[in-house]
Amino acid sequence: MTTIGFVVGEPSGDRIGADLIRALRSQTDGELHVVGLGGEAMQAEGLTSLFDIHELSIIGIGAIVARLPQLLRRVSQTADFIVDAKPDALVIIDSPTFSHRVARRVRARLPQMPIVNYIPPTVWAWREGRAAAMRPYVDHAICALPFEPETLRRLGGPPASYVGHPLMTTPALRQMIEEVNRPAADRAPSSPPTLLILPGSRRGEINRLIDDFGATFQQLLTRMPGLTAIIPTLERHRPIIEAKIANWGNKPVIVTGEAEKWAAFAKADAAIAASGTVSLELALADVPMALAYRLDPIGYRFRHLISAWTAALPNFIAGHPLVPEHFHEFVRPEMLARRLQRLLTDTPERRAQLAGFAEIRDAMAIDRPPGEAAADIVLDLLRQGRPTKPE
Repeated sequence: MTTIGFVVGEPSGDRIGADLIRALRSQTDGELHVVGLGGEAMQAEGLTSLFDIHELSIIGIGAIVARLPQLLRRVSQTADFIVDAKPDALVIIDSPTFSHRVARRVRARLPQMPIVNYIPPTVWAWREGRAAAMRPYVDHAICALPFEPETLRRLGGPPASYVGHPLMTTPALRQMIEEVNRPAADRAPSSPPTLLILPGSRRGEINRLIDDFGATFQQLLTRMPGLTAIIPTLERHRPIIEAKIANWGNKPVIVTGEAEKWAAFAKADAAIAASGTVSLELALADVPMALAYRLDPIGYRFRHLISAWTAALPNFIAGHPLVPEHFHEFVRPEMLARRLQRLLTDTPERRAQLAGFAEIRDAMAIDRPPGEAAADIVLDLLRQGRPTKPE
């Protein structure tokens, strides 16, 4: 029986962990036992989670500082549990503020246990020194973005492999990718066009952006009569958004649920979105975009720590400023409206983004599901044992 320990602190990581568990079980003929920390998807695959991971789902430096004592207590509890369980290997997934603290403590007490980091920290965006700091306690990094292994190598991080992004296995998105990749695909905007409004997946992001996005939409309506808009969101955020748009002259349609979200993506001609993973979803789905973001007040004070030349995943993958970004004082509705008008009509700006998105889809193409490739890496490391010194 193979026992694998997991430390997963966010719902996105929970889905990745569940996918990896299924692949590991298949490759061990069902002789698999999983322990540690995970969410509902991993629990459905047989994990009994140490505690509810939703208490770790925080974003922003300000929120982390405010809850640091609680986080540190949970770090100690989780590390103690893993050490007592003595699994054959430990997999930490995303949530670096939490999971890497656990991994360091486990490595100090069980130095021979292999440790894998699935979805390593975004060292390409800020605090590059984290890459080299990982080497003593991470034996292999499993990456979801094609440029990450080379970035980790350049920065002195642990050995790393690209296995593909979980988005690439989303059925609705895969179907959209197949359709837009057809040579005869119609990529011209509709008449009248449809705008996606995506103010973020967390309450703080929504509150900081949606008023400006609303003003942008109203500006666009004066330029493009007949324009319609859709706001895909999570069901728990519907009341917030309904309250925010109550005074808008023209109201977007609010949709919730995965099926409705991807249907909105398929219908959209362009999007205004909070910078984040959604930008990659839009690029893969062939939806031109303008991005915006406002940090929380404490995060804004630490903005000098950001070393990246861009915050947009499509730009990182493309290697050039493919999609426009607007931050803080540059989140100006009239500027955004003028930019979006160019993306909602057949212009060089729109065609340039669509050409770049095709290159991104090629760069991210995979031959097998990410979970299967990740399971190979974990089991190979388990069979080989970790080196006595980092490579």
